[in-house]
Amino acid sequence: MAQPVAIVLKGYPRLSETFIAQEIRGLEALGLDLRIVSLRHPTDDGMHPIHREIAAPVLYLPEYLWHEPLRVLRGIAASRRLAGFGAAFGAFLRDLARDPTPNRVRRFGQASVLAAELAPDVARLHAHFIHTPASVARYAAQMRGLAWSVSAHAKDIWTIRDWEKREKLADCDWAVTCSEAARGELARLAPPGEDKVALVYHGIDLARFTPPPGERPPRDGRDAGDPVTILTVGRTVEKKGHDVLIDALALLPRDVAWRLQHVGGGPLSPKLKRRAARAGIADRISWLGAMTQDELLVRYRAADLFVLACRVARDGDRDGLPNVLMEAASQGLACVATRVSGVPELIEDGTTGLLVAPEDPAALARAIATLIAAPERRRAHGRAAERRVRERFRAEDGIDAIAQRFGIAAAPLRAARVR
Repeated sequence: MAQPVAIVLKGYPRLSETFIAQEIRGLEALGLDLRIVSLRHPTDDGMHPIHREIAAPVLYLPEYLWHEPLRVLRGIAASRRLAGFGAAFGAFLRDLARDPTPNRVRRFGQASVLAAELAPDVARLHAHFIHTPASVARYAAQMRGLAWSVSAHAKDIWTIRDWEKREKLADCDWAVTCSEAARGELARLAPPGEDKVALVYHGIDLARFTPPPGERPPRDGRDAGDPVTILTVGRTVEKKGHDVLIDALALLPRDVAWRLQHVGGGPLSPKLKRRAARAGIADRISWLGAMTQDELLVRYRAADLFVLACRVARDGDRDGLPNVLMEAASQGLACVATRVSGVPELIEDGTTGLLVAPEDPAALARAIATLIAAPERRRAHGRAAERRVRERFRAEDGIDAIAQRFGIAAAPLRAARVR
């Protein structure tokens, strides 16, 4: 029986991180005893149904050290008595010299609290994201003399410096990431001769994303009373490229009937709404805000076309392989997307959808116009994408791979449940 594992997260629960909740729930279903450690309290108004299915207790660390000064002082005092505190403090000082920020100090304080309060039966720490959660996990693991591992994803990989990724990869037990593009970046920095970094797709839970009922109507943009519904899902942040999508939609011929539904919250929403108004298309866009997974499934099934205009942001941030693309494809929804990071690992241009270069509104507009006018082609792309998801991006495959790394032979357990 595998020993308990503490999962270190930046925040929990989060509407935008269903892939993490899906993994936690899947690991619990295989019998793994998990404890969740969150660096901050939840900020979303709601939660997905899957969060209510998770049994793991949650330990919230002080989000800012001055919020709970006595708890932090007690944590530091207790952790100083641990055999590994000196090594952890030395690592922190080396990191601080290269990254002299309040954030770095906060992570060491949080790690001290974690090391002091972690249940004694926990045998491993596992961080989701190689930036701040991995810093806390690394320092706390050193203090307690525990193994630690990490799942790296997107922003965390591309927005921290090479020295930090290199040292964390050298120090951790193993690492996984969710796209071949990300795996290549981390493998470049991992210790030579060590096979430390593995590709493990998140995939989606096909029991939740069952095949869509029936066929979509053959809308083709010629009936103003029955416009083609375009769906895009993602927080309003730079890397999602929503401004490029708005510019592309503004280039479509005025007599083409379409409507855009945007799902997701975020800081750039007011700016994007003003951009749409200036482009003269504000009345064709519905800003629906954040949704639960069940609510979003209804939108996927009602839409005719899914568009995601991902880009590399100015700070290097970018998506990995967006879960929303897999979710849309699972519903037989034709997709138009950009050639960024792991997107081409799912969307094959001309087969499972259409791909264009990022930052190119004209190319994006041409691809959207092509599929608006061709309902049969949309149906063919959607069917091909759905097959690809169901063959290559099943959540249970990724969960099994993680479970094996945690010491659980997942396949026999699944077989036993089936019998």
